[in-house]
Amino acid sequence: MTGMKHTITIDELVQNYQQVRMASEQICSPLETEDYVVQPVADVSPPKWHLGHTTWFFETFLLKEYAPGYKEFDPAYNYVFNSYYESIGARVIRTDRGNLSRPSVKDVYRYRKYVDEAMVAFMLSEPLPGIVELIILGLNHEQQHQELLYTDIKYILGHNPLFPLYRSDYPVNGPQPGKKEMIPVKEGIYEVGYGGDGFCWDNELARHKVYMTEFQISNSLVTNGEYLEFMEDGGYHNFNYWHAEGWDWVKKQQLESPLYWHFVDGHWMNYTFGGLKPVNRDEAVCHVSFFEAYAYAGWKGMRLPTEFEWEVASGFFDWGQRWEWTESAYLPYPHFSKAPGALGEYNGKFMVNQNVLRGASEVTPAGHSRNTYRNFFQTNQRWQFTGIRLAK
Repeated sequence: MTGMKHTITIDELVQNYQQVRMASEQICSPLETEDYVVQPVADVSPPKWHLGHTTWFFETFLLKEYAPGYKEFDPAYNYVFNSYYESIGARVIRTDRGNLSRPSVKDVYRYRKYVDEAMVAFMLSEPLPGIVELIILGLNHEQQHQELLYTDIKYILGHNPLFPLYRSDYPVNGPQPGKKEMIPVKEGIYEVGYGGDGFCWDNELARHKVYMTEFQISNSLVTNGEYLEFMEDGGYHNFNYWHAEGWDWVKKQQLESPLYWHFVDGHWMNYTFGGLKPVNRDEAVCHVSFFEAYAYAGWKGMRLPTEFEWEVASGFFDWGQRWEWTESAYLPYPHFSKAPGALGEYNGKFMVNQNVLRGASEVTPAGHSRNTYRNFFQTNQRWQFTGIRLAK
């Protein structure tokens, strides 16, 4: 799956497992029981489902497969919490996850406790190195779902007419660097892709050379204030800046602003984890689609970077505050091959009709970001923490 090498001890593995599993539950701790089961749109999964699915992953791919004498918690959960693994069997279709009033939230937490206890016992039995790699993959899978928990919780609360806050002490992002500069990068042949010994996803491999002409890339992200200028100049009403598909999308959705922005009493307000607040002009714009990022870049007379330009230049600017749209379609690297079995369905099957995002965001778990990490979403999606960096 990843070609990784590990020197982790069993005690460290158990500690990492417990920390990651606890982090998912801490993300959900501010929620009311009713918040756990809501699914406003197909792309958003109820928090309860995320907690169950990440548990199902460990039960299905590790305990049922390798732990002697393990007794499945509930055979019905395979149908409920399988996401998209065709080889594992039938599953609840994604749009119906919000109809799952049962199993209850209490049942899901009991499920997590049951599997966690079995996993700790299994890890203390000193599993083989290949199984340790599978456990580490499961932890990275759960960290991906921790990001999705944040994004889905924000969508659930942000579409509640009361605009409830998630956490009053949620940290506020600072302003972008005061002096904007375009960083020049010379023409040449560069190496891209993961080249270390730690964990990486299969879509980050294999490391290979690419040729790039000279380009420039911004040292900072586009701010809310800069994006407001695009809006005030009629950006959402001028077809010249948009892809044809993007223009159709804007008109059909009747869009005027990024997701979570609301025009209230003559002022733009932004729903945040701290509730509804005035738009902060100095913060990086967030929750925009690839269509919107592309249109803004065109309005500025610039463009979005390719994913390889972004990776090569990433050492020259700070990144990690927002996932950043690139101009690159999500495609396999040279010599990419899917792993056999169900885990081969993880990335390869999605390499069509999506664009690559690079970087990380404020909700990316610590230690889960790399400058070679290839996130990917459909071009109309904007519920993820997505922003804009310009190139030319």
